[in-house]
Amino acid sequence: MKCRHCGHALRERLIDLGSAPPSNAYLTQASLALPEKWYPLTVLVCGHCWLAQTEDFARADELFDAEYAYFSGFSTSWLAHCDRYAAAMIERFGIDENALVVEVAANDGSLLGCFHDRGVPSLGVEPTASTAQSARARGLEIVESFFGAELAHDLVRRGRRASLTAANNVLAHVPDINDFVTGFAILLDDQGVATFEFPHLLNLVRQRQFDTIYHEHYSYLSLVAVERIFATNGLSIFDVETLSTHGGSLRVYAQRADSGVRPTTARVAGMLDIEREAGMETLAFYQRFQGVAETVKDDVVAFLIEARRAGKRVAAYGAAAKGNTLLNFAGVRPDLVAFVVDRNPSKQGKYMPGSRIPIRGEDALRDERPDYVVLLPWNLREELVGQLAYVGEWGGRFVTAIPELAVFDP
Repeated sequence: MKCRHCGHALRERLIDLGSAPPSNAYLTQASLALPEKWYPLTVLVCGHCWLAQTEDFARADELFDAEYAYFSGFSTSWLAHCDRYAAAMIERFGIDENALVVEVAANDGSLLGCFHDRGVPSLGVEPTASTAQSARARGLEIVESFFGAELAHDLVRRGRRASLTAANNVLAHVPDINDFVTGFAILLDDQGVATFEFPHLLNLVRQRQFDTIYHEHYSYLSLVAVERIFATNGLSIFDVETLSTHGGSLRVYAQRADSGVRPTTARVAGMLDIEREAGMETLAFYQRFQGVAETVKDDVVAFLIEARRAGKRVAAYGAAAKGNTLLNFAGVRPDLVAFVVDRNPSKQGKYMPGSRIPIRGEDALRDERPDYVVLLPWNLREELVGQLAYVGEWGGRFVTAIPELAVFDP
C-alpha cells in the first residue's frame, strides 16, 4: 500500500486490531440472520510524511451510507462545544450577515445551526441521507454529497465562496485527503479561514486510545503530518489550539497559501516542537502501541469474565463507534455484556455490529439494574456520570477501559 498523501510505500505498523465490521453498521433483527462484512483493521505509518492511516479495505460509500446512525446532537457536551465555537469564530473573525459559513460533514446540523440561529448565512455539506434530513428539518441548507475539489469548484461557480469553513472530526474520515484539503483552498474567499478539529494522534498513543481506531477513520493525525498535507494542497496553518474533546483534539486554523495575510502564531511552532520532542518523527514512537492495546484488552476481558463468575450483571452505555472497536477487539459478546443503552432512537432496537449485543433505551438501566455499567464513550465520562448518577441507587458501579481499567462508584 502507498501513503494516501505522499505516495511512499507503507512498511511500518502502528497497530493490528484483527478484523471488525464497519463501526456504524448496526444490525436489525432481520439482519441477524445474514452474514456480516468484516474487514481487517490495521493502521500503518508513513516513515516519510508521518501520516498514520488504515490499510485500504472498506470504501467510503459503504461506511457512510443512507442508514448512517451517528447523530452528533445527542451529546449535551458536544452541543455546548458547538455553541462556544460559533461564538468564538464570530467574535474573532468578524463573521456577520455578509459572510458565508460552510460546514463540511455537517451531520445533523448541530454546529451549523449555531450560526444559522445567529443570522449568519450558512451552508452544510453532508453525504449521509439520514443526518442530512435531520439538518434540513432544522431549516438548514444542505448539499448531500462528499466534499472535494470538484464540489468546491461547483460551489464557487454558483457564487458560494466561504468566509469560514468548519470541518470538525472529518479530516480523519476521508480516503483522498489531498483532494479533500484542496477543496478548502478552492472554496475559501481570499481572506477566508478554514478550521479543522481532529483527535490528536499524540494523545491517542499516550492515553492508549486504540478504540478510536475504526474503518471510518482513514487517517490518525498529528500537526507534523497535517502541516505537510496542507502546504502541498494550497493551505497554510496560522494557529492551533488544544481541545479536550474526543480525548484530546487539535483545532487547526488555516488560510489560503496564495492570499492569506494572517500572521502565524507561536502556538504552531510550539505544538510542532512538542510532537517532535515526543518522537513523532521517529518510528520508535509508534512501535510500542500494539502491546499497550493488548494489555487493555486483556484487562477488560478478565474483568468481564470475573464479573460473570461472580454472578454480576454487566451492561454498557453508548452504542458508539469506539465501543464497537473495543468490544470486537476483545471478542466480547452478550454473555459478558447483556445490553448497551443509547439515547439515539435510530440505534435502539438494533444490535451492535460484530458483537451483536442488543441496543436498548436508557430506561433499560432502571428496569434491569445491572451491577456494572461500562461507559464505552469514555471521552464523555463526566457528562455520563452526572446523567446516570441514579445507577448508584441500587449499588451499581461504573467501568471505563481507557486509558486503563477503572471501576468506580457514581
